[in-house]
Amino acid sequence: MAVLAFKMLGFFVGFSLMVGLVSPAKFDELFQPSWAQDHLAYEGELLRLKLDSYSGAGFQSKSKYMFGKVTVQIKLVEGDSAGTVTAFYMASEGTNHNEFDFEFLGNTTGEPYLVQTNVYVNGVGNREQRLSLWFDPTKDFHSYSIFWNQRHVVFLVDDTPIRLHTNMENKGIPFPRDQPMGVYSSIWNADDWATQGGRVKTDWSHAPFVASYKGFEINACECPASIAADDNAKKCSSSGEKRYWWDEPTLSALNVHQSHQLLWVRANHMTYDYCSDTARFPTTPLECLHHRH
Repeated sequence: MAVLAFKMLGFFVGFSLMVGLVSPAKFDELFQPSWAQDHLAYEGELLRLKLDSYSGAGFQSKSKYMFGKVTVQIKLVEGDSAGTVTAFYMASEGTNHNEFDFEFLGNTTGEPYLVQTNVYVNGVGNREQRLSLWFDPTKDFHSYSIFWNQRHVVFLVDDTPIRLHTNMENKGIPFPRDQPMGVYSSIWNADDWATQGGRVKTDWSHAPFVASYKGFEINACECPASIAADDNAKKCSSSGEKRYWWDEPTLSALNVHQSHQLLWVRANHMTYDYCSDTARFPTTPLECLHHRH
């Protein structure tokens, strides 16, 4: 198991004693370029991904993981970022893959970025939520995290939960808990849909569009490629005297403060929720009937 670097995580309020130790690592300790290496620059503690009319760029983790927390600090594209998407996500491989997505949708100068999250389970997504942020994500670095255990997946912005996806296998709803996942990020042109439904296109006169990164943290169970998925699931789960921080009972649900934070985000910043889209889903998705997420 890889528990990488060392500082107390301020993961959830009141949870820090349970959460293991981690501190930011250097980019090349955990990650490697995945495409368009000439559009990726590493300068001291900062990594920059560049998008121009020729290409975007991306990077991926050197290992795959099951359960735990991944975090990166990102400063998004300044000025006119319409048509661009910067993504930070976890994903497994194959047709029936699982995936947890942050997608930051650019906008024209002066208009707010939107953050779209999505959850894929066994190759099926279509669980988009969109929200605005309570700060300008282009002016400074902010932390974006994904926490994953066998009970739920939590998306966090500066340690504030913005989305909760709960395990409801007891209701017959699949949950992603059996496939190791890599950690990825990229920037690319998506002006066919990203900004105002594709009505606003990328203005290449403002290129290059640059997203900056630092503070790479992975505190999770590393899964060697040589080990079968079922064996990795067992390896990364607590049993007997083997206890992992992500399985602590206090991390099986949000506490009262976190629940209030999530309700505040939903009430004040959510702009789209697939659960409420009756035109797209005339029959309410089953997971939407059982919890708010």
